[in-house]
Amino acid sequence: MPSGAVNLSTVVVSYNAEALLEQCLTNVLRSSGEVIVVDNASTDDSRRIVRDLFPSVRLIELPENRGFGSAANEGIRSASGRYALLLNPDAWPLPGAVGALVHCGEAGERTGVVGPALIDRDGRPQPTRLSYPTAWSTGAPAVTSQPRTLHRALMAAAALGGRLGRRRGGTATPFSPGAALLIRRDAYDDVGGFDPGFFMFYEELDLAWRMRGAGWETRFCPSATFVHVGGASTRPIWTRMYREQLRSHLRFLAKHEGAERAQLARRVLVVAVAARAAVARRERRTAYRSASRWLRSPEASAVIGARVDSRPPPE
Repeated sequence: MPSGAVNLSTVVVSYNAEALLEQCLTNVLRSSGEVIVVDNASTDDSRRIVRDLFPSVRLIELPENRGFGSAANEGIRSASGRYALLLNPDAWPLPGAVGALVHCGEAGERTGVVGPALIDRDGRPQPTRLSYPTAWSTGAPAVTSQPRTLHRALMAAAALGGRLGRRRGGTATPFSPGAALLIRRDAYDDVGGFDPGFFMFYEELDLAWRMRGAGWETRFCPSATFVHVGGASTRPIWTRMYREQLRSHLRFLAKHEGAERAQLARRVLVVAVAARAAVARRERRTAYRSASRWLRSPEASAVIGARVDSRPPPE
């Protein structure tokens, strides 16, 4: 059994990610004892790949796509480790990264979440320390879910946003992206795990926010490096996922800062996303126009008024 694996369970949440899942699991099995894949009702060969090529991996097959946070809860609550390494299927550790991540987690008694350094397949750094969102978001697409033509520019914008984001008491309050997270089980249990109302996006922000309120810290571990390809499940359905990103943004603000603040965010986004649609081309224009209509609809206001609504926006 690999070093450090006794206290570690790896949970991979997968949805139609057959192209990268095999590479993820091959790398994970070198450094983790218990590995669990939670499949969100994939329609590709993901489940067959796990069953046929990785018999030591426990496969949890959900009957429907319940979203990332809900699937993560299924995996973490069935895991036996003191720590859960939560991974997207398009992310995997470089040699020594898992041990370094666990070491960082053990360094602080109140460390609830640890995020590693992230790089893309070509070794370029990705943003790994981001600030919590504000009502003044202009609707920039999530760093790794937008069409590839925007990827490099938006990674730089996200890194800048992390430096210029909200500050409290003079110090930044970052969270780590959910592509790869080490989660202390005690902290996870303390706050009740992920909120399944976030179908996709913002579930890691919400968890870190609640952990922070309960006295747990989020730490960054630069000595642990993971590859993150990005967008394996979201890029093929980007128009719908972009709208889902905006929904999660409004829900997060409504939950933690109140309906008035979330309504301000919605009004800002109505203008910002319409402006994006006016200058975008092809797929991006379609996505922005669809999102702009949704932001002006009663469904968008309902997200703010009904903070426990766990349904994704209508097609």
